[in-house]
Amino acid sequence: MGRLLDIWRSWSVARRYALVGGIVVVVAGAAVAAYLLTKRPADVSNPTATFHKQKRVKKKPETLDWPMYGYDPARTRYLPVKGMNPPFGSSLWSFQAGKLLEFQPIVVHGTIYFMDKDAMFYALSVHGGHIEWKRKIGTLNASSPAYFNGKLYAVNLEPQQAVALDAKKKGKVLWRTPLPGRSESSPIVHNGKVIFGCESGDIFALDAQTGKIRWKVHTGGAVKGALAYDNGTLFADNYAGEVWAIDAGNGHVKWTAHTQGGGFLHGGGVYSTPAVAFGRVYLGGLDGRVYSFEEKTGALAWSHSTGAEVYSSPAVADTPHAPPMVFVGSEDKHFYALNAKSGNVVWEHYLNGIVLGSSSVVDRTVYVSVIGPNIGTFGYGVSKGNKVFYNDQGEYNPVISDGRRIYLTGTSTIRAFKPLTKSEQRRQHRRKRTKEANQKKHASKHHGGKQKKAGGHKGKSHAKGGHGAGGHHKHHSGKPKNGGK
Repeated sequence: MGRLLDIWRSWSVARRYALVGGIVVVVAGAAVAAYLLTKRPADVSNPTATFHKQKRVKKKPETLDWPMYGYDPARTRYLPVKGMNPPFGSSLWSFQAGKLLEFQPIVVHGTIYFMDKDAMFYALSVHGGHIEWKRKIGTLNASSPAYFNGKLYAVNLEPQQAVALDAKKKGKVLWRTPLPGRSESSPIVHNGKVIFGCESGDIFALDAQTGKIRWKVHTGGAVKGALAYDNGTLFADNYAGEVWAIDAGNGHVKWTAHTQGGGFLHGGGVYSTPAVAFGRVYLGGLDGRVYSFEEKTGALAWSHSTGAEVYSSPAVADTPHAPPMVFVGSEDKHFYALNAKSGNVVWEHYLNGIVLGSSSVVDRTVYVSVIGPNIGTFGYGVSKGNKVFYNDQGEYNPVISDGRRIYLTGTSTIRAFKPLTKSEQRRQHRRKRTKEANQKKHASKHHGGKQKKAGGHKGKSHAKGGHGAGGHHKHHSGKPKNGGK
């Protein structure tokens, strides 16, 4: 130390200033570099990005299929039927699996198919919810099956496999294909191929008849979400923050893109399944953003920041009396309705619980489930976000529909609900009005009796009688309007 002081004293004043100035410049440069590395990139808005307004498809009231996760190959999670909005009657039936149902079922030709956490595969009748058959195919599962031409296709976390079953022969296993990693990427079936991602970073296309590999694409990170399909192209994302467009026929890569990330050491990985609509690819990122990429080029059209990770897969819908919209929840405990073209917020709700699962749109109602103090499933009108439904069941992916009923998935339950007809709604309204009138009449008689009694006991009991009547009325009016059980 003394040696350093001697050297310092031997220097001229100019030399000392030069050294101090150099140190200041180095420290300042390091600070700026650290800021630039850790700074969160700003959201993107590109108003000139390609956007195709699609012709609305109106489906007549009929029994339809929901044959895969996300409803259709584009994974829009939107069933454009009519006459399927709340209010609903009490549940038609309820099935208790006894194990976690993280992913929603599918429904085809009057049968509901799903797997629980322990990879028990179930087939339930939509008429009563009784078990048609069940089969143990693995030990750990977090995905939905896909149905095509009488066969069911599934992947498992443990063992690491893809499986095909015969839906018409009580789930008889047709083939099993071992995988190099675990999979929770709900399969899609296209042109004789079963397509899904894997935690090894691979995307597989297996022969639907034999389970043999037709083609494989390796990416830079674990592929957790399902793949979406539109017009000959598959869209995938992964935990490296990559977005891929792949030719569904031969596996050739058309383009790749990246999420923005959250700055240095803050990754931009993706768990969400993409949704494809309006010439765009929509997805949620673990950097807390919702993204819209151009379908043809992969160019970023817009990004919208939420306050926390977005595990949810977007639902995308173009409904009457509302612009095309994207519906997505976040770990910031908010549920967002975004303009599909611009990414601007149309409406949002604070739900007092995190949203990990994905919403669904049936008719003009969007459903979302919440985990936390406010656990359950909420339904909102798509155009203005008015609350039209609540049920205390639901944690992850809550609602599917066959156009006649909705099927609500809770922690370990599935329940069926049917909309009330106009005459049933009128009868319900009359019963409600009659009940309220009787309550009012009863409260008035009770209040009058207290007043009469108070006449012989001076004035103190009068106030007590009034308080009692108010409390009685409050008790009755506190019941929920739209129970749903």
